[in-house]
Amino acid sequence: MKKVSRILIELAQIHRFVMQFFRELVLPPYEVKEIIRQCYEVGWKSLPLISLTGFITGLVFTNQSRPSLAEFGATSWLPALISIAIIRALAPLVTALIASGKVGSQIGAELGSMKVTEQIDAMEVSGTNPFKFLVVSRVVATTITIPILSCYTACVGLLGAFLSVNQFEATSFTVYVNQVFEAVSYLDVFSLVLKAVVFGFTIGIVGCYQGYNSSKGTEGVGKAANWAVVMSMFLIFVEEILIVQIIQAMRA
Repeated sequence: MKKVSRILIELAQIHRFVMQFFRELVLPPYEVKEIIRQCYEVGWKSLPLISLTGFITGLVFTNQSRPSLAEFGATSWLPALISIAIIRALAPLVTALIASGKVGSQIGAELGSMKVTEQIDAMEVSGTNPFKFLVVSRVVATTITIPILSCYTACVGLLGAFLSVNQFEATSFTVYVNQVFEAVSYLDVFSLVLKAVVFGFTIGIVGCYQGYNSSKGTEGVGKAANWAVVMSMFLIFVEEILIVQIIQAMRA
């Protein structure tokens, strides 16, 4: 019973935290400068890692898919297969997982250290709204930036795939692009953006919740960073399953 009670109390605290976020989101004042700064921290500083990961994902996926299609003499379908796989699933998922490891842990550790060193309490005493300044700005930044990074990852992944296709199939860039866009629908792009927005919100809210509610000194900071990564990755996979079911229902 004690474990059930702790779980229910934790769920109630999470619900109150999320509701407070939406309430503070719409009420002035708006921390625009801090949101822009956080977008820079989340987006621009993650760009090199996202670029490398996206490029390798496209390259490796193409090399792994070619032998299976070659058995049926269907290597000409490779650009269409790659575009569907990357845009529908790989780009938002890979971006979110990379961001949850880099950004989520950073947010959890940063807010956790501010919590245990009582910097958040000092902000309240000085008249600043720490929740709006620290939490709302970071969650908004991840929700805005992850979709942009996901679209960028899709482009980089398709570029990496083209190098592999061009090397083995001698397909020109024009033909490759035409085949890629012929296979992609507006619903595919919508699913990419929808997944990225949900994943970005999840990464931000989980990292902020873990950091904002950390305790027990430096040990709590480490746990906040660790749980921010673990929980965000778990929720990302759950959300992936749910969104795929919704998109499939829309296709029907």
